Amino acid sequence: MKNLEEQCQQAGLKMTGQRRTILKILQDAEDHPSVETVYDRAKHEDPSISLATVYRTLSLLEEMDIIVKREFNESFARYDTNTDHHHHMIDMETGDVIEFKNDELEKLKLKIAKELGYELLDHRLDLYGRKIKS
Repeated sequence: MKNLEEQCQQAGLKMTGQRRTILKILQDAEDHPSVETVYDRAKHEDPSISLATVYRTLSLLEEMDIIVKREFNESFARYDTNTDHHHHMIDMETGDVIEFKNDELEKLKLKIAKELGYELLDHRLDLYGRKIKS
């Protein structure tokens, strides 16, 4: 798996210090940060970064398919690196987003597409729920 900076360099994107900072924030994120969260974290690393720079960089990275903009039924978007295929379980009470992979699900989606006469090109699965109280 390539890191985000390598992907950007291969795509021909000029690497500035501010872009490197934003990429590091995204690469290290264990959550799915919003623009404001990326900005807050980047500002901590480099006080010269502006919110406009974060917006432009995230938009550019999304256009290049290096990151994915996610909307989890919230009033804001979150960002996710596009480095491996996974799905999401969103906790409707806490807002936590849990990434997961499931081999059975991967086989089932291909089977469904084939039964409907399609070649599956892409898909996204976000599950919404609340933790079962024990």
